[in-house]
Order: sequence, then C-alpha cells, then structure tokens
Amino acid sequence: MKKYELTQNSITLNNKTLYQIKALKDFGLIKKGNLGGYIESEKNLSHDGNCWVSENAQVYENAQVYGNALVSENARVYGKAQVFGDARVYENALVCENARVFRNARVFGNAQVYGDARVFRNAQVYGKAWVSGNARVFGDAQVFENAQVSGSAQVSGNAQVYGNAQVYGNAHVYGDARVSGNARLGNVPVNFNCDFDPYETLKEILNCPKILPVLSGLNENLDKLISTILIKTST
Repeated sequence: MKKYELTQNSITLNNKTLYQIKALKDFGLIKKGNLGGYIESEKNLSHDGNCWVSENAQVYENAQVYGNALVSENARVYGKAQVFGDARVYENALVCENARVFRNARVFGNAQVYGDARVFRNAQVYGKAWVSGNARVFGDAQVFENAQVSGSAQVSGNAQVYGNAQVYGNAHVYGDARVSGNARLGNVPVNFNCDFDPYETLKEILNCPKILPVLSGLNENLDKLISTILIKTST
C-alpha cells in the first residue's frame, strides 16, 4: 500500500512542477492526512520505511529519499542526490548532483553538499559549509561555519573543520584534529590541533637564517616542498 499521494497543490521550480504530498496512513511520526513537502514524482520519495519530505522542503529531478531519512523545512535535494538511512537534511541545506547523505548524518543551516561528496555515519555539516568533489565527511566529524572540504579530502573521527578553513586534495583530517581560521590544507594527513595557518607557520620557520640553509639541498623532494611553501605564502 502506498503511504502517500501527490496532491493538486503544486509549485513551479526551474520549469519543473513539484506536488505537495499527503500521507495516506500512519507511519513513524506521520499521521494519515498530514501534508508534507514537495516532490516532482513518486520516484523521489520511497513508499517504504519512515522517510518523509515535510514543510517546504523540495526533492526533484532524479534525487531519492528513502529508508528513514527526513528532508524538512526549506531544504532542497535534487540532481541525482540520495538521502537515506536515518539521515536528516533540514533548514536551508542543499544536497545535489551525485552527493550522498546517509546513516545518521545531519546537513543543515545553509550548508551545501554536492558533486560526488559523501556525508555519513554521525557526521554533521552546517552553517555555510560546503562539501564537494569526492570529499568524505564521516564518523563524528563536523564541518561548519564557512569551511570547505573538497577534492578527495576526508574528515573523520572527531575532527572539526570550521572558520574559513579549506581542506582539499588528498588531505585527511582525523582523530581529534581542529582545523580553523584561514587554514588551507591539501595532500597532508592532520591529526593534531591546527588552529592556525600551517603554511604561514612553516614560512616563519623556514625564514629563520639558521634553519633554511641546513634544510636546503638535503633532499630533492624537501627542496620542492620548501619552494611550494614559500611561493604559496608569497601570493
């Protein structure tokens, strides 16, 4: 038996017609007759489980919500995105393209998850944070404020990325790490408190007249790293 139906109440979004849904039976916290949010077609919301789209939330194109997931308030899920398990997407959050939000993950505020990004387990992405590309945020990790995680970066464990920090490339932030402020991390593992811009700190070390001459010429890769740091911090 279907658990909801499309009503005649509709809105137009990007030349697409979305229909408000209405519960046909009791399930989870939803009662028969409750009005929900808006979907383009029944392919957007499963009739199985306790998943639901509520309030002004919108799910459309080829996006799917299933399991016990909830998309609510003014959140939008579209493209080929999937929200499932016990995940929650709410407030003004956006999940799109091929992104996946699942298990007990939470995406809220004005956060955006897109590209092929994955947010799962107990991870939270909120504020004005962006998670994109092939990035992974999982475990009990949090990405918030204006932080951005992109590329193939991973944020896991109890790690937090916030402020205006950017984590990208193949960087892996894990354990109890804290990356904040204007920090930029790419292609490095970080599992320590990092409440600073590491490039600027390394530049200060390298500018010490007793250190740079000792390090220079020891190793070709080390020379490349030193050059990269000095160039990056001078731009």
